[in-house]
Amino acid sequence: MWLSFRNKDKKVFSPKGIDLERLPRHIAIIMDGNGRWAKKRGLPRTMGHRAGVEAIREVVKTCSNLGVEVLTVYAFSTENWRRPKDEVGILMRLLTEYLRAELNELHGNNVKIMTMGDLTLLPLEAQKELSRATKQTEHNTGLILNLALNYGGRAEVTRALRILGEEIQQGKLAPEEINEERISSSLFTVGLPDPDLLIRTSGEMRLSNFMLWQLAYTEIVITEQLWPDFTPETLLDAIKTYQLRERRFGGINKE
Repeated sequence: MWLSFRNKDKKVFSPKGIDLERLPRHIAIIMDGNGRWAKKRGLPRTMGHRAGVEAIREVVKTCSNLGVEVLTVYAFSTENWRRPKDEVGILMRLLTEYLRAELNELHGNNVKIMTMGDLTLLPLEAQKELSRATKQTEHNTGLILNLALNYGGRAEVTRALRILGEEIQQGKLAPEEINEERISSSLFTVGLPDPDLLIRTSGEMRLSNFMLWQLAYTEIVITEQLWPDFTPETLLDAIKTYQLRERRFGGINKE
């Protein structure tokens, strides 16, 4: 059962300090620190990843209840294949387990599941569950949960350039017609707003090849918390920080 910021009369309750009229439309999260969380507790890394799934569940609920339009989570990068084979296998099984366990509840709460990245390299079982999840929720109109899987920002831009190159080769596009809009329309995130807020956990100060094009003017909030310790309260604090900032997009303060 999901909590809600609306009562039976459909009145909206704002969490303390949050302006629901100025929410970030799109929140992106680099979920970092599962392994360190487990190590601190003398547990295998796999337990950190399992704890991380619980954090995802609560953040999805909170974003849905708030009315955030898009939540993108960096679930598995193109570089993550370099990890030990056993760990990669566990991550893929956790993905499959999450979708099987949560899909009906996500669908019942009007969440739409999308993906970005090259899914063809994922295990067939994971591909099957992702296909089922995206198809079942494709007409939902609530929160978009965008899962970045086998995703890398450079690979995404490379793919976009190939798409545009093929259009030029086929005579469908002239080089001078290439602009930011055409490039954006060739990315995995076509149709989605660019992230307004990027949250990275565990105190790391880097983008790690994540949404390099889309994050051009995104506000960034770094938290020292390891991902399994990330709570709805942490998310609300990040949104409060975002709402205190002035977004000028390269301009100046009008005042």
